Amino acid sequence: MAPLLTTQKAYINAKGKGKRKADDIDIDDDDVQQPKQKRNKQRVLLLSSRGITHRMRHLMNDLETLLPHVKKDSKLDSKSQLHLLPEIADLNNCNNTLYFEARRHEDLYMWATKTPNGPSIKLHVQNVHTMDELKMTGNCLKGSRGIVSFDKAFDETEWGKLTKEVFTHIFGVPPLARKAKPFIDHVLTFSILDNKIWFRNFQIMEKDPLQPNGPPQTSLVEIGPRFVLTPIRIFEGAFGGATVYSNPEFVTPASVRSAVRHARGDKYRQRKEAQEETSKRKVLRKRDEDALAVSKVFA
Repeated sequence: MAPLLTTQKAYINAKGKGKRKADDIDIDDDDVQQPKQKRNKQRVLLLSSRGITHRMRHLMNDLETLLPHVKKDSKLDSKSQLHLLPEIADLNNCNNTLYFEARRHEDLYMWATKTPNGPSIKLHVQNVHTMDELKMTGNCLKGSRGIVSFDKAFDETEWGKLTKEVFTHIFGVPPLARKAKPFIDHVLTFSILDNKIWFRNFQIMEKDPLQPNGPPQTSLVEIGPRFVLTPIRIFEGAFGGATVYSNPEFVTPASVRSAVRHARGDKYRQRKEAQEETSKRKVLRKRDEDALAVSKVFA
């Protein structure tokens, strides 16, 4: 209705005709189209590769419980066809992807990606403890939104700022998510220590459990899960592309296991060399038998 009245006003002003002036025409404020507010439409696709262990699977279930805007998909058959993940995210109407990649010896890697154009962050997941393992006393309602808190160390480096931005889109639950509840009762914290990202989840307690009828007292109680992320590389595109950041301090788990095997091999070799040296010394210290030796007298 408002565009029609506006057109009529412009026509009357141009022609100068009509029984009423153009300024006398009233336009209701309700008919005027207000500019639409930008909505937070973040959706996350959560999936993994084949070969994950039970602990990894339970960790994914915990993340799905904490993030109501997550959509879980079936496992990806091939680990070498990561270029298919942006297409899968597009089919599921998701603009973020959390992909857990399992390797040999229970090594777990996580990809945090903005689809379809990137960037992508590859991280090594360590020290995983799920909610069932921790058995904390705290609890939060399923579907509730959480406050995402970052350490100030994220703003000190370029890779930290980029990681903070990507994690904000992935772990920040939109207020109008389909499964989200309209209240906040827990805090998701990300802290940097020893160039590693430490994840913790705390429940917001409004009252002291020991004094339920006492004055309100806000406190935090950890409820899990918890894990540690080591950044490996940051790529410009989705699951590939030019390398934006590479962690020079990261050592692959395979290299660590190889160093342990070499250390065990060196220890075994040193022990064998010591035994040979002892045998040689015994041979050199052995004396020749004289005429009064027991073996010759009683021969």
